[in-house]
Parts: sequence; structure tokens; C-alpha cells
Amino acid sequence: MIALAFVAAMAIAARLGERSGLDKERITNLGIYCALMGLLGAKLLMVLFDLPYFLGRPSELFSLNTLQAAGVFQGGLVLAVAFAFYYTHRYAMPWLTTFDAFAPGIAIGHAIGRLGCLAAGCCWGKICDMPWAVVYRNRDATTGVPLNRPLHPTQLYEAVCELAVFAFLYWRAGRPHRPGTLIGLYLTVSSTLRFIVEFWRYHEQALPFGWPFSLTQWISAGLALLGGWILFAGRRTPVPAVRRVARA
Repeated sequence: MIALAFVAAMAIAARLGERSGLDKERITNLGIYCALMGLLGAKLLMVLFDLPYFLGRPSELFSLNTLQAAGVFQGGLVLAVAFAFYYTHRYAMPWLTTFDAFAPGIAIGHAIGRLGCLAAGCCWGKICDMPWAVVYRNRDATTGVPLNRPLHPTQLYEAVCELAVFAFLYWRAGRPHRPGTLIGLYLTVSSTLRFIVEFWRYHEQALPFGWPFSLTQWISAGLALLGGWILFAGRRTPVPAVRRVARA
């Protein structure tokens, strides 16, 4: 599912990048590097979340379960964005326009990735009695998901949210917009939806700062504020015309 997510995201980013007049090779290279940084960042945040466990079992860092785990999406997003800042500066690319080209692709890739989480049994929700609850029964599951108990399908909740975000951003990309509009909207809307979904998700880690919010909710709040700042800062930027890419 991660592979499918990457292919879908790159196809969307390449098309939108070309429409914005960006170099296709640079966009492709950046997408590959950001995918690698995303995987690394997701696993690093996963390890930090469960640091006491890994400190007690250091060999688990290189176990098959750890290598197969997708990790924490937000850790990957933060590291990928940080690298993208460096890359766009290194090659003198307009960073807001470049980020806009990737925003819808990130959303569709995230949606596909969450379907993988649903299939694997990771990132599960709290116990619920709703008719759409999901019950895992396979004893070979290595994610630690509770078996034979009805759970909120939080993976599916987030997948649906991200699919809606993708549809909105892709529609918005076809209309005149200021540079930074798409990435600003993505960070604001997607992070807000993630913040809400987290209330139905099971958390093994203790809630930080004594507040009823998880660490991922605090990260979501920070990313939403960043997205809002990008939208606010670019409000006076002229709106360029949308270029149309000729179909083959």
C-alpha cells in the first residue's frame, strides 16, 4: 500500500508541477527523496513514542516487525517538509509553488496508506459498539491489535477524510490561486481532521502535559497553525493564471 501511495502521489505531483511550470525531473527527484525522508521520519517518531520499549529491547530496532511498520505519519511529514525546504533552496525552486504541487498527492497517498493500516491492524481505534466496528481475529497479527473486540476503524475514518481533502485540493488546483494556497489548506484542513479522529483512536502512550490530547494531536495543532500562517502570509500575493497541460 505504501508503494501504491507513492505512485499515486508522484503521478499527481508531476502533473500539477508541470502545470505550474516546474521542472519535471526536479519534481520527480524531490518526490523520491521526500518519500525516503518520510519513511525515516515516520520510523524515528515511532521509536520516540515507544522509547522505553526499544531501550529495553534494542534488538527490536532492526527486527522485521519494525522494518515493516509504516511508523507515525506526522514524523514522516515533518522530516519530508524540512528536506523539501533544503532541496528547493538548493536548486532555486519556488518553494510555495513546489509544495502546492505536492499537497494533493500527499493527501491521496495518505488515504491509500491508511487503507494499508486498516488491513494490517495498526493504528486501531478504541472499543466501540457501533455497527461499523471492525473486529480483528487473526492470531498472527504482530501489531498488538486487540483480537475479537469491536474497535473504531479509525484508519478508515482518516482514509475517508484524506480522500475528501485530496478531492478538494485537486479541484482547487485547477482554479487560480496564490502560491502556498494548496499546501496551506492541506496543513490546516488535514491536521484539523487528524486532531478530531484522534479522539476515537487508542493510545498506548501517556497523554503529555496532563491535557486530554495525545502527542499527535499537539503535532496536528502545530501543523494546522503553520498552514494558517502560510495562508495568511500569502494573502497579498498576486494570483497567477493557471496553465493548462496539453494531453498526449
